[in-house]
Amino acid sequence: MKLESSLKHFSPQGMHIGDSVKCTSPDRFTSTDVMAAIGTTSNRARFGLSAFFGKMGISKTDEQLAVQALAHHAMEVAPKNVRKAAAGEFGWCMLVMARFAFAEYSRSASTSVMCHSCSGSGLTSQYEDLIKHPGVFNADGMEIVPPKIKHELVRRVCVACNGKGEVLARCRCGGKGEVLDRKATCERGAPVFKPCERCSGHGFSAVPSTAAYKVILKRVPGLHIRTWTRNWKPFLEALVDVCHREERKADQAFMMATIADDVSKI
Repeated sequence: MKLESSLKHFSPQGMHIGDSVKCTSPDRFTSTDVMAAIGTTSNRARFGLSAFFGKMGISKTDEQLAVQALAHHAMEVAPKNVRKAAAGEFGWCMLVMARFAFAEYSRSASTSVMCHSCSGSGLTSQYEDLIKHPGVFNADGMEIVPPKIKHELVRRVCVACNGKGEVLARCRCGGKGEVLDRKATCERGAPVFKPCERCSGHGFSAVPSTAAYKVILKRVPGLHIRTWTRNWKPFLEALVDVCHREERKADQAFMMATIADDVSKI
């Protein structure tokens, strides 16, 4: 059984009434067996399991444990150039790097963040001149009654999030990662799809590394953008790869723990 299959045991469905016969085989997996397999996987690949559950939104505690473990790993394997540039803020910088790396690892087409333009309210406020009364003019265009204009606070729908209060990471391709190739479609006479150029086929936009650079720059003002691009950015990408690698280890450990022949040995 794959690790993804265990997610349905965290959100069970309601009672289903039908004429189908429930499986009564002694080799079938129950919720107890799955929970026991998760416990075994936790002993063998704790970091990967916490990262997976944190990414899927199962537990905020697992997400915090994964970030802390990733920060501890970053402090152990950080390059010398990164240590030298961070100086006294090394621990804080590694925690920021771990948070951004985990955010990139857990990012998907359904990921949403609060809109910074409206602070999540869906509305923007600004002072504008409002015409309360247009005024009165005669046939010659002479002003009889002057127009009444007031400078008031106006709330309008946020353009960035379209009033939703959050911005999705989903690409313009709709999260599919592919778009219609119009030229090839016209030549072949049938729909032909190609990888989306905006998201490189991922279906969502990645977290820009400059976002982490701007945060670290507040504590390490002497960090130059060239140093970040040459030393820090590859290290950030390596931390993202660590999360994926540890998740694969957790998946393999869970599959080994849920082999039907070894259920009694868990």
